[in-house]
Amino acid sequence: MEISQLQLQWLLQSLVLMLFLDLAIPVSAVYFYIENAAPKCFYEELPKDTIVVGHYKAEQFDPATSHFAANNDLSISVTVDETFDNDHRVVSTKGGSTGKFTFSAADSGDHRICFTPSHPGAGGWLSGGFPTGGIKMTLDLAIGETSQIESTDKGKISEIVQKVKDLNARLLDIRREQAFQRVSYLRSQVPCLQSRQADVPTF
Repeated sequence: MEISQLQLQWLLQSLVLMLFLDLAIPVSAVYFYIENAAPKCFYEELPKDTIVVGHYKAEQFDPATSHFAANNDLSISVTVDETFDNDHRVVSTKGGSTGKFTFSAADSGDHRICFTPSHPGAGGWLSGGFPTGGIKMTLDLAIGETSQIESTDKGKISEIVQKVKDLNARLLDIRREQAFQRVSYLRSQVPCLQSRQADVPTF
């Protein structure tokens, strides 16, 4: 199966993007408990042009096993507000028990990051919304300045760009070789075809 040049370029560009996004930036992990459906919020002071990537995982307490376990029916609402800008909402998303959110700080200041669990089988307001034990949230935050990421990793990006160029050159060599082989094959078949044409009776 032959890979087209467009497919190869797309694959290489995707690889470059994934490597760029996986660059080492500071990560902080924490876990906390939410006893009912009330939001749990954290404040993070961020400088301007800072990228924040958060991964979360929510586990619900299982009274039968006395442990926290994943529950696919559990959903988490994530909101991020700029408290310095009249609580301007930057992120508002609802995901499953595991998920990811990303935002970039437009200006310097405090950002309020809130998590609100909801469960379709949860009881009413008298029961507190969740069984005893509540929800355990695990949160990983990766925080980095865009300019810092760009400047510290230009060498890695240059290496990747050079590898892409080398792969493109190799692809061209392979195509030339394939074209040469096709021409050689066709030239070898010409005498055979001419002899067959001579054997065909004409009317």
